[in-house]
Amino acid sequence: MKKINQGSASGQGKVRYFEDQFDDEEVLYVFRKHPIVMRRGLIFGSLGLLVGPLYTLILTYTSSANPPTMTFFYLSFLASVVVAALLFFPSWMSWYFSVFIITDQRFIQITQRGFFHRSIVDMGLSQIQMVNYEVRGIQETLLGYGTIMMQTMVGDLLIHYIHHPAKIQKHLLEILRSNGITANSAPGAKQELYEEE
Repeated sequence: MKKINQGSASGQGKVRYFEDQFDDEEVLYVFRKHPIVMRRGLIFGSLGLLVGPLYTLILTYTSSANPPTMTFFYLSFLASVVVAALLFFPSWMSWYFSVFIITDQRFIQITQRGFFHRSIVDMGLSQIQMVNYEVRGIQETLLGYGTIMMQTMVGDLLIHYIHHPAKIQKHLLEILRSNGITANSAPGAKQELYEEE
């Protein structure tokens, strides 16, 4: 998380981790989704890496009398790296800036999609009634991710692709208990409030 320094009346700087953080609020835990959410960008980026070499290969066979030089190959590969980075960057940005913040007062879910779309779910810790997790299938088991299911007073909050969901659930329950909130880990209600893909 980005730290924001705010000067206080006494002249000492107070560290703030996000813009909407209250003056009397302390950040306890920050986590992100599993990097697998960037798989689409990784696939497109990998295809982008092939653009330069394939173009050079085509020129080699179509212009056999005057084939491309090694300098041309290196320059085309460098261009491919730039194309791959541009194709991968939106997925990385969406993953990096989509965070879950737990403070001593509330749970905040910030979801970034592309450059211009950001959504925020903000709820008090006292609204959380149950915290569960689910790991389904061989892919989630092998790669170590799953779904966190939080039952709140207004419905269920489902958060998919969470890295080490058992660890996150345990940490969430510890924070809630340390703040005097008793949250169970039994199966929650069927109603769904949010489903974050």
